[in-house]
Amino acid sequence: MIREGFGVSRRLWLLTVTLLVWTGLVTAAPVQPPPGEIIRIRVDGIIAPSSARYILRALREAESKRANALVVELDTPGGLLKSMDEITKALLNAKVPVIVYISPEGARAASAGVFVTYAAHIAAMAPATHIGAAHPVVVGQDGQQDQTMLEKVTNDSVANIRTIARRRNRNADWAEKAVRQSVSIDEAEAVRLKVVDLVATDLDDLLAKIHGRGVASETWAVPLTTKGVPVRTFPMDITERFLDLISDPNIGLILMTIAIYGIIFELSNPSAILPGVVGGIALILALASFAVLQVNVAGVALILLSLVFFIADIKVPGHGVLTIGGVIAFFLGALLLTERQAPFLRVSLQLALFMAVLTGMFFLFAVGAGVRAQKARSRMGSESLVGAKGVARTDLSPDGMVYVAGEMWTAKTDAGQISEGQRVEVVSVDGLRLRVRPAQR
Repeated sequence: MIREGFGVSRRLWLLTVTLLVWTGLVTAAPVQPPPGEIIRIRVDGIIAPSSARYILRALREAESKRANALVVELDTPGGLLKSMDEITKALLNAKVPVIVYISPEGARAASAGVFVTYAAHIAAMAPATHIGAAHPVVVGQDGQQDQTMLEKVTNDSVANIRTIARRRNRNADWAEKAVRQSVSIDEAEAVRLKVVDLVATDLDDLLAKIHGRGVASETWAVPLTTKGVPVRTFPMDITERFLDLISDPNIGLILMTIAIYGIIFELSNPSAILPGVVGGIALILALASFAVLQVNVAGVALILLSLVFFIADIKVPGHGVLTIGGVIAFFLGALLLTERQAPFLRVSLQLALFMAVLTGMFFLFAVGAGVRAQKARSRMGSESLVGAKGVARTDLSPDGMVYVAGEMWTAKTDAGQISEGQRVEVVSVDGLRLRVRPAQR
């Protein structure tokens, strides 16, 4: 009996201990953290200070929120070297996985876009997209200097993209061809040549295909968790949108034109104030736009010279000659602003011609109206009476009274005697006395 009870007790004790140990192991097991989020941004248009600021801000947001990844949907013809360098440095030192996705269909990653794509941990393309044509464009003073500077920048760009390619295990030889020879390939060829990692039809397809892939940097390595993870779109803020707007050379030209109009209006009507304020603000914004784009100084000088011509023709009318010179200077300046930049960074020829013609028509009209006003007889004050006709109310021999412009006036004549009721014409005005003569019939 005692032995049997002891055996039961022992079995119960062992069972209890087993349950306690199992419960402790379950409790001590690490709890898997809930899935985070994926931050998504869209970069369209040229790579400029606005897009660099946007990408860097999104990257900081992804790092601070410990996001699973940052997805950059890219469609760009290229952009500025300085902005591109800022982006690639940030992507190479990112603390979260960065995926660059060239999309939608028909999109491209050209010039600076090639460098940005290469710097990502994972690069993908949508169907019917292409990548390449990364040859740099340099603004110089003459052909020889252009060629020398271009060679230096090209060699530096090649070294840069080969370094990025080795860091991300991408095709460095093709990247050098893209820089030196401006070669371009479609998405299928890009995958075959190991320029990008994969082709995805849309964002959901992309996230499903890269789920579980290992991503490594110099200081960390993680498997990607992207399938079923919520995606948060991270938009541009108002500052970035504004910088993006003035990064367009055509917007810069329009702002410069508004500045010219405003300044001319203010000089013509000093008490107006508003045109001067608008013109001053537009001028500063135009110069800011040109500074972002690194435009040709000669183009800016010609546009400013056109402003001088317009002002001179208003102050010292020259029968429109200075206005015509201003129109020519404005048109040539608009063309020279960005004439050595890449095509997507140049002022539109159609816009330059339209603005020049519009400005010329405006100032020809304004100057013509001013000249006509100066030649026209005054319609106010005593000068308006010169040439006016009236009737003698008394005999003038030589003094008397006349009725002119609806009023009685003291008058004098040097033409002998004028009889009452005879028509007279005002020759001049001397204070409140009119000098008259017999009116010609």
